[in-house]
Amino acid sequence: MHYDLSRLQDGLAKLNISFSELQFKQLLIFYEMLNEKNKVLNLTTITDFEEVVDKHFIDSLSLIKMVDLTQPLKILDLGTGAGFPGIPLKIAFPQLEIVLMDSLNKKILFLQDVITELNLHKIAALHGRAEEIARKFDYRERFDICVSRAVANLSSLSEYCIPFVKQGGLFISYKAGEIEEEVLQAKRAVHLLGGKIREVEKFQLPGTDIWRSFVKIEKINKTSKTYPRKAGTPTREPL
Repeated sequence: MHYDLSRLQDGLAKLNISFSELQFKQLLIFYEMLNEKNKVLNLTTITDFEEVVDKHFIDSLSLIKMVDLTQPLKILDLGTGAGFPGIPLKIAFPQLEIVLMDSLNKKILFLQDVITELNLHKIAALHGRAEEIARKFDYRERFDICVSRAVANLSSLSEYCIPFVKQGGLFISYKAGEIEEEVLQAKRAVHLLGGKIREVEKFQLPGTDIWRSFVKIEKINKTSKTYPRKAGTPTREPL
């Protein structure tokens, strides 16, 4: 199938990201796999190619605004769902080491197929709940950056994500809409978990009227062994 890549090329140019022919091909195969799988498994409500370009691909890659992704960083994509932002990040910056994590095994099996089909290396798809995986030695405080596009309030997300980040590393939350109040309410939770809110960056997705935000949280101190609390608690009773 032929795709008009002008919108994608324009979005990449605005982020100062250049793609090889192989990278374009990988992204298109990913799009086709996503569309096909979406017929039997609800991965995304957005299926139109140009919408996927704006709201999934370019949105995922906008992380470049916050971090120098040309470094060999170890990144956890928590609550990755259909593979956002992790798969576009891996395609664009192959030297990144990425773990995609989700509590729904069907999504993880799909992502394992994507990884194989695109011949991606130094990337794994992991099935599990943050509350349990964050207690494992191999994952706790092991990542330079944890990112999440998951829809949860920032206090709950911080409890899920910050335990995975090493001291000096970052938790970066992808957010939509007005978030000032949410950020204020999360300050106590972030502090309890060993973090500090460094900045909130608002930006417009190129060529759209969609506004997005990044919340950048630095991990200052180790996270107390108390956190994350047992399954479901961070969502039901945010810190």
